[in-house]
Amino acid sequence: MSEEKDLPLTEGEHHLATTSTGDYTGAQIQVLEGLEAVRKRPGMYIGGTSTRGLHHLIWEIVDNSVDEHLAGVCDQITITMHADGSCSVQDNGRGVPVDIHPKTGQSTVETVYTVLHAGGKFGGSAYKVSGGLHGVGASVVNALSSRMYVRVNTKGGLWEMEFGDGGKALYDLRRIGDSDQHGTYVRFWPDPSIFETVTFDADTVVPRIRDYAFLNRGLFIHFIDERSNREHRFKYNEGLQSFVQYLNRSREVLHAKPIYLFQASETQEVELAIQYNDSYSENIYSFANNIRTGEGGTHETGLKTALTRVINLYARKNKLLKDGEDNLSGEDIREGMIAIISVKLQNPQFEGQTKSKLGNSEVESLVASVVSEKLSEFLEENPAVGKRIIEKSVSASRAREAARKARELVRRKNALEISALPGKLTDCSSRDPAESELFLVEGDSAGGSAKQGRDRRTQAILPLRGKIINVEKARLDKILGHEEVRTIITALGTGVGDDFDASKCKYHKVVIMTDADVDGSHIRTLLLTFFYRFMRPLIDVGYLYFARPPLYMIKKGKQQYYAYSEEEKDAIIDRIGGISDKPQRYKGLGEMNPEQLWETTMDPTKRTLFKVHLEDAMEADQIFDVLMGDKVPPRRLFIEQNAHLVENLDTIG
Repeated sequence: MSEEKDLPLTEGEHHLATTSTGDYTGAQIQVLEGLEAVRKRPGMYIGGTSTRGLHHLIWEIVDNSVDEHLAGVCDQITITMHADGSCSVQDNGRGVPVDIHPKTGQSTVETVYTVLHAGGKFGGSAYKVSGGLHGVGASVVNALSSRMYVRVNTKGGLWEMEFGDGGKALYDLRRIGDSDQHGTYVRFWPDPSIFETVTFDADTVVPRIRDYAFLNRGLFIHFIDERSNREHRFKYNEGLQSFVQYLNRSREVLHAKPIYLFQASETQEVELAIQYNDSYSENIYSFANNIRTGEGGTHETGLKTALTRVINLYARKNKLLKDGEDNLSGEDIREGMIAIISVKLQNPQFEGQTKSKLGNSEVESLVASVVSEKLSEFLEENPAVGKRIIEKSVSASRAREAARKARELVRRKNALEISALPGKLTDCSSRDPAESELFLVEGDSAGGSAKQGRDRRTQAILPLRGKIINVEKARLDKILGHEEVRTIITALGTGVGDDFDASKCKYHKVVIMTDADVDGSHIRTLLLTFFYRFMRPLIDVGYLYFARPPLYMIKKGKQQYYAYSEEEKDAIIDRIGGISDKPQRYKGLGEMNPEQLWETTMDPTKRTLFKVHLEDAMEADQIFDVLMGDKVPPRRLFIEQNAHLVENLDTIG
């Protein structure tokens, strides 16, 4: 169990006032359409039926409770994973209204949990700000559950209702007692006929609810996992300030107290926290009504524009830039910055392929105005912090110029020069990126086998000698001084840094192929860090893969079999009735001849490739920093906490 709290709210801190606590009735719940399609096409409502869709059910119910907090009527939420596979969410909000809904003629509780788009977020006065993206949550969760139980404390009474068989009411809402409490309790059992798995993962849930607590200062969230007796309590009265300090916990910060800006009116709120560290990467995390806007939007644009302007004006005014020096670029100013911006508004407009980009045009000028005014005030009152930010930005500017010169050097190296170097790129004959593959292979020996065993038309081979530089600890100008990195950049054809263009990538499959030992794992991690920090769009479009070479070759007579895990090896031995000799354990790719490497690892009809995709950018950034950064204690702690997850140490060394 972990305890995560900070100081109480100080005088002057306040939540967005959204509505009064009275007069919350069924008339405020508006109905748009029914539930017919949910069970037939669950992916349209929760994104799919995988584990991600399963956990989306939790977020839909929690969002309703958080909306009560935004309305100023809830300060506590409890989320419980029960031993029987169900999940419950309880809050101390107003409680779902229990009166008869004027449109449906049913109780409002039944309406909310059985009618799609029934809620207080569609023009009703129940919520001025809400976090639910689609407003379909409660009814969709019911439709995709084999059972749901709802208990409501409101208006002096305790009421209950139960649903089964994908959302059908088992009985009418009934009063079961008196109560002086208020709030809603929802417990649901996901339908195993809908989902690929119905087992909730605490490690997926805990980071998300921690974010909820950070984004809603003063909200206490209690998580209980009955299956493992695991428990967490989250409450952050300093909100985003605590958030950036948490994200910077494994880094050296340039200023102990974050820059904090806040402005609110009756219908909108802007909250921003910034803290600089000594790293070379920038991270801006943005939210709108508690929804993570991973593709950014107008609030991020307003922040970046105003930040660049304010810092340059401050630097000029205080003569921290020399006469004749150019203004600092936005990229220079944001180096080493972690910023979290959260806006809350009445009618958020979401854009982008995943609906995770804020499109409200008025928000850009709102954020820019808040940053311009309040950041200028902060810098005037904290000159030491301002000076450190300018010094780091100037250093970044000089390094950027050095990197520009290094990139020009890389551009001058054409493909002919590279292919002429011994042990370097052996290209494929195809010039169609969609069918072309580049294998980044550990070592010259494995590279030689890969070159001989490959499909010469579609598969290019680039052997790598040794380990590339750890890019987490270096700026781009130093990184470009590393020969292996320059070779990768030139082979891909994308450029790097300011010149990067994912559309120019010559291969739509970039496959990292390393040995199944500790050195191979380290090389794979170093390469992954490079791609994440400097070529992340290739990950976003799905071009980066890991190869999966076999661990064992098993021979019996003239037959040979390949096993990719200890379990698979044991199963093969059992199936063939045992073997006379001990199976061969492949410690490196170089131990396989060209035919074996092709058959097991490179043949598209037989191989297994793992596509690298980004699930949570915030968590990924933290993992890279912990594993590849300068600080040793966080890395040691991570290893101690996660060593038990490595079931077979022999597979990594």
